[in-house]
Amino acid sequence: MNTFEEFEKGMKIRELISDLVEEIDELADIDEKIDVLNYVRKMLHDVSPLKHHPVDYVMWEKSDNVECNDYNPNAVAPPEFKLLTTSIIEDGFTMPIYTNPENSHKTIIDGFHRRKAEKSNKNISDSTFNRIPITLSREDKRDVSNRMASTIRHNRARGSHDIDLMVNIISELTKSGMSDAWIIRHIGMDADELLRLKQISGLAELFKDKEFSNSKEI
Repeated sequence: MNTFEEFEKGMKIRELISDLVEEIDELADIDEKIDVLNYVRKMLHDVSPLKHHPVDYVMWEKSDNVECNDYNPNAVAPPEFKLLTTSIIEDGFTMPIYTNPENSHKTIIDGFHRRKAEKSNKNISDSTFNRIPITLSREDKRDVSNRMASTIRHNRARGSHDIDLMVNIISELTKSGMSDAWIIRHIGMDADELLRLKQISGLAELFKDKEFSNSKEI
């Protein structure tokens, strides 16, 4: 296809989009309008050259369809949570909540406190029609070990996580068969830090693979 044909095709697409926008604008039911917009975004995402990035497709999901995970090691003090709530009220949602799609719901990987702010503040929930912006994890990252590792990476990047819950996650990953090398690579910690977390746990079974006989070798 030559440059002129590309230009003509681009113009035709722009005209079609204009007609589509007019049709969507005429929808009176808010939920239906949001659902249609989500569908359009999904269709565009499917042909996007950037679809390997979750943020390429942000959808507004009903808040009741989004559930918290049971392993999040991130802790936010009341003053910081109040500031987060104020930030969303004043600036709106500036980043989506990262989730994993399940059969009937979405499970949060990162963004627990943003979702909590929406659920606990009527000003926010009214402004979003009881929905929250979410992205979906990549298909090859949806097993529980990768989800846990992703949660920790997000939390550590912000410099905030709860040590006890970190220990629990290390324990769960080890019991799930993840090697020390896998944990170090996917969570972003060094061998000494992982060793300390295993020692804190006090569980002898976490040392079965003996990868820490000489931590400098990892």
